[in-house]
Amino acid sequence: MRSFRRDPEVTETKLAPGTVRRIGAFAAPYKRDLFVFVGLIVVAAFVAVLNPLIFKKIIDDGIGTNPPLTGDRALVIELALLVAGLALFDAVLQLWSRWYSTRIGEGLIYDMRSKVYEHISRMPIAFFTRTQTGALISRLNNDVLGAQSAFTGTLSGVVSNVIGVVLTLTAMLFLSWQITLLSLVLLPVFVIPAKLIGTRLQSLTRESYGLNAQMTNTMTERFNVSGALLVKLFGRPEVEDAAFRDKAGRVRDIGITSAMYGRVFFVSLTTVAALATAMVYGVGGTLASSGSLKVGTVVALAAYLTR
Repeated sequence: MRSFRRDPEVTETKLAPGTVRRIGAFAAPYKRDLFVFVGLIVVAAFVAVLNPLIFKKIIDDGIGTNPPLTGDRALVIELALLVAGLALFDAVLQLWSRWYSTRIGEGLIYDMRSKVYEHISRMPIAFFTRTQTGALISRLNNDVLGAQSAFTGTLSGVVSNVIGVVLTLTAMLFLSWQITLLSLVLLPVFVIPAKLIGTRLQSLTRESYGLNAQMTNTMTERFNVSGALLVKLFGRPEVEDAAFRDKAGRVRDIGITSAMYGRVFFVSLTTVAALATAMVYGVGGTLASSGSLKVGTVVALAAYLTR
């Protein structure tokens, strides 16, 4: 059987016209919840940007950087309590946003499964004679989870990352535009691999859905009375076992490949962040030692790059 990875139906398939509009129709009943969910993500992004600025103030104004260190203990305690308060507030935001994401996600799953079931149950008999039962079950059980993930995990990730990048760059430019521009030199090292890996993961995800549908179809056909009777009377168990192992092996292999691509993306992200942090400490530390930059500013810039 030809590999899905060389199948044009997998590698060249694009979203059909109207697909996004139809998916958006499922989100319409959750418009208010989505608005609150996105709002919580935006607030959490603002909270995350505040911490490095507070760290800067603790080091520069609270502790002091010039010996002898004559820091302001009261200011240090106040700022430390502020950091603790922001941490608690962020925890509440995370729990609250999780509740909304779960509410939206599970609601979408319910609506999609109900709609698909209603649609399939009204199809003519000819549809069921030419359609694999296991593939239909896989669509109901597995594929709707991908749509749910797009509305919760992907949506929250995109909004959080976009807002976070804008706020982080604004804060970094405010602290030191020279070091900020210097750190952006490494941006293409991350963006180009991310683009390539993202395209590959899209193809792998589509392939994974197809392979899971094939495996589910095999189990559905074999594990009912008529299918089991047919195998017992005319089938060869060793052939059936080998065929199922082949399908299960493809699902295993695509899972390993997807996991490795995801890991490569994560490693590239952390590596670029580590290189940028080293550059900030190197350049910023040199400027701080000459008095051109404060120590707290260097620490804050490094903290922003780890986000």
